[in-house]
Amino acid sequence: MTKTYLKLSLDLDFTLIAITAPLKDYVLCHKINTRLNYNFSKIDDHEVYFNIDEPALAFSKYQFEAEQGGNVYFIVNNRNPEGFLIPEMNKVDYFLVVHNYIDAEDLDLMLKGLNQIPDIQLAVQVDPLKLKSRENLVM
Repeated sequence: MTKTYLKLSLDLDFTLIAITAPLKDYVLCHKINTRLNYNFSKIDDHEVYFNIDEPALAFSKYQFEAEQGGNVYFIVNNRNPEGFLIPEMNKVDYFLVVHNYIDAEDLDLMLKGLNQIPDIQLAVQVDPLKLKSRENLVM
């Protein structure tokens, strides 16, 4: 009998920004919308199954689609009363995920704008390939 192996590869072709801010998710999105002229709006929660026997954990999620360039932005809460989306980054409150290409200049402008919001303590780019729980970020 021959064995067939299925190889899965995750689509990690996105830019990831970790945000530390002691704010409610809707307040954070409002401040980002106001400061950076984005238009984040609430969408269905991001659900992740950590164990097959247990129900999925839901993390609040917001989306913004840019007219120029076609980028899709997501803000996902890293915290849930029962756990973390990315447990190894338990000091991070939110993740900003940018799908499609964003050039270095636009990324720098976004990071500077985020870090200028008074209530955001830190916004920094993270390499998703270095995260153990990176599959939790696949949208």
